[in-house]
Parts: sequence; C-alpha cells; structure tokens
Amino acid sequence: MSSALPIGIFDSGIGGLTVASAIRKLLPNEQIIYFGDTAHMPYGDKSPEAIKFYSLKIAKFLLDKNCKLILIACNTASAHAYHELLHFLGDKVPIINVIDPVVDRMVSSGSHGRIGVIGTKSTIRSDIYAKKFKAIDPAIQVSSLATPLLAPMIEEGFFNNNISKTVINSYLSSAKLKKIDSLILACTHYPLIKPEISSYYKGKVEIINTAEIVAEHLKERLTSLNLLNDELPKKHQFFISDYTPSFARSTRLFFGEKIHLSYKPIWD
Repeated sequence: MSSALPIGIFDSGIGGLTVASAIRKLLPNEQIIYFGDTAHMPYGDKSPEAIKFYSLKIAKFLLDKNCKLILIACNTASAHAYHELLHFLGDKVPIINVIDPVVDRMVSSGSHGRIGVIGTKSTIRSDIYAKKFKAIDPAIQVSSLATPLLAPMIEEGFFNNNISKTVINSYLSSAKLKKIDSLILACTHYPLIKPEISSYYKGKVEIINTAEIVAEHLKERLTSLNLLNDELPKKHQFFISDYTPSFARSTRLFFGEKIHLSYKPIWD
C-alpha cells in the first residue's frame, strides 16, 4: 500500500473536523478525505443498529476512495460500530476509533484520578469508557453524564455566549461530576467549548483534549505500518450527505479555515 494514499475520516456531522484539524497540524503531509453524515446527525439519539448501518455505508465509500486508513472521528460510532467495521474491513485497511487511544493514554499516564465523562446519550448509555477503563484496572473510578444539548448547540454555533454558559454550567454542576480530577470530552464537538468548560472548573480539573491524543495515536500507527507520507500532500476533500447553511458556516470554526463541501448522497 502506498503511503501517499489519503486518510479517511468520518463523523455524524462536523464535530470530527476538530480531529481532522489536529491531524492536519500534526501531519501536514497527509491528505484527508472527510465524510460528515449530516443527513443523519446527530448519532447520539439513533439506535445502535442505525449507527452500524450508517458507519458501514460510509466506510465502504472511504474504501472506494482508496484510503490507506479509516478513522472513526465520532465517539458514538466508535462505541457502537467499531467491531463491525473491523470485521467488514478485514485486512483491507487499518481502522482507528477515538476511544481506545484516550483510554490507553490516560491509563499509561497514571495521573487521571477520578474520571468524569460527558458525551451523547448513546455514548454514555453504552458505558464504553467505564468498561474499557475497568477492563484495564478495576480500581479506576469513572462517572459518566449524558449531555445531549451540547452537540446540536455547537452545530448551530451557540457557544462562547450566555446561552452556552448556562447549558454547560447546568450539566457540569451535576452530582455525577462532583469530585472528579479529570474530564473526558467524549464527543468530537466538545473541543470547541473546552475554554468554557475549563473556565467552569477554574483549573481544578484536567480537561482531556481527545482530538490531540487521537492525532498523536494516528501518527504512531502510520509510522508503525510504514505508511507515514513524506511527499507534498494532495488537496483535502470534504463530503457531506446533506447540505445546510449552518453546516457550511460552522466548518471554519471546526477546521480553522473555509473549506469546500461536496454533496454526496451515498444513501441513494
């Protein structure tokens, strides 16, 4: 397999662009092909069966684009569809989710203390983070809280204002998150509200930037597979399954620059 081939990244919407942006900064020679399933966002309120179906369809699209690796840049899809995608892809291309790198990094650091997790209803309902932490060390304490209003709020651009501050503070004041030492932002939308979350905790809780951890893990994986690209990259490509003006406006916030979105109705 050629190292010059692109990396495939997908999410339920634009949240995964925070991961794509971190990858672009860390690995500037890599070409990215991104798919945002805007026709079905958010995944957080969908059934596990629906999430698996959407994820398999998108993985096939990225496979047809000759991606050398596929990254599930969505916690909900990582929780519910990762194993199905492993089976589907077989030995064709490697696949990475956004959960395992974070769990492994925090356990190896040994300085996590009591861990809080916030994410979509589906991610929290799966209890995936607590299960993975406890499989490694049963003594690790994990408290999880569903925060279903955050992703759609961010998608619509409502953050860094009084509305977002009220919603965020309401969630973070939950008894489930009392006395935590670190907080995992278990949704790729959430890095955009990290400053507001950090402000709430006033430096007393470590906020885990999952996008940066995943980007570093990706680099390690590509290096180990001898797939790290050292050539000048081709132009990144961004596809969406439905077009909305709010999505187009928000892409600059998530990716840091204006990008061209191509409509690709892969469900037809």
